[in-house]
Amino acid sequence: MWNEKRYFSIDFYLKQTFGEKVYRLALNGGMTCPNRDGSLGSRGCIFCSPAGSGDFAGQSNHSISEQLTAAKQQIRSKRNCRKFIAYFQAYTNTYAPVDYLRKVFTEAITDPDVVILSIATRPDCLSPQILNLLSELNRIKPVWIELGLQTIHADTSRFIRSGFTLECFHQAVNSLTNCRIPVVVHVILGLPGETKEQMLETVRHVGRLNIFGIKLQLLHVLSGTDLGTLYTQSPFPLFGQDEYCELIVNCLERLPDHITIHRLTGDGPKELLIAPQWSRAKRSVLNQIERTMKQRDTWQGKYCE
Repeated sequence: MWNEKRYFSIDFYLKQTFGEKVYRLALNGGMTCPNRDGSLGSRGCIFCSPAGSGDFAGQSNHSISEQLTAAKQQIRSKRNCRKFIAYFQAYTNTYAPVDYLRKVFTEAITDPDVVILSIATRPDCLSPQILNLLSELNRIKPVWIELGLQTIHADTSRFIRSGFTLECFHQAVNSLTNCRIPVVVHVILGLPGETKEQMLETVRHVGRLNIFGIKLQLLHVLSGTDLGTLYTQSPFPLFGQDEYCELIVNCLERLPDHITIHRLTGDGPKELLIAPQWSRAKRSVLNQIERTMKQRDTWQGKYCE
């Protein structure tokens, strides 16, 4: 089987592993975040939407089974699909008592159509008890943990109010690796004040870690966020499409071949997106990234056999 992309895409990995395309179902476990409940802050990270980056997730007043059923029905109305990733997306999805986490995660992972449980969380919300639970679940079906690093640079991290240190992130990656739980790292490209070289430093740093995958996320300026207010009052530079596509290729060239690429741009909720407006045309952006890779004389390619 040949990879249709010029990098090790997660779509290719899933087809290799499960023999067919696997679709992601975004879930809302009804949790919050230490950056919102007063433990660390009350306004969340500066870029985070009121829905806790779970704008496409299900409704928290519905059970996990109900959310899975509704999401499967919606996607099956458009595509013929049988296998799914249960993705706990909204807010911080290990920020709750272990008994509650056991209930909602078990409800998802035991769904017969779910082949992977993916959990988005913070590196400072992984207690030994939670790690034990994740290890138990990982023996039932594969469990992935998605950690929102965003940047390795301390000044930027303080500006976006992440609330944790790079050392804390490294400890979380090591703990999850010791539990044999794959880690997917989120990185935001275009954070205010960062140079392209700083962004590439973050990508290079992540590439040296023992991780499974990476999400490269274009910075979206959304209404209802402090970043949106800042941009409206005093606009700061944002990537143009050509510049961003060039940067993505630079990032991919700096990542080891074995790291799966889960995202190259991202989806900003159309009703909330202030800028950049060109990011609405996601397919156009992905096509341009592919053209840019083909045009690069130095590009070695990341085809997998």
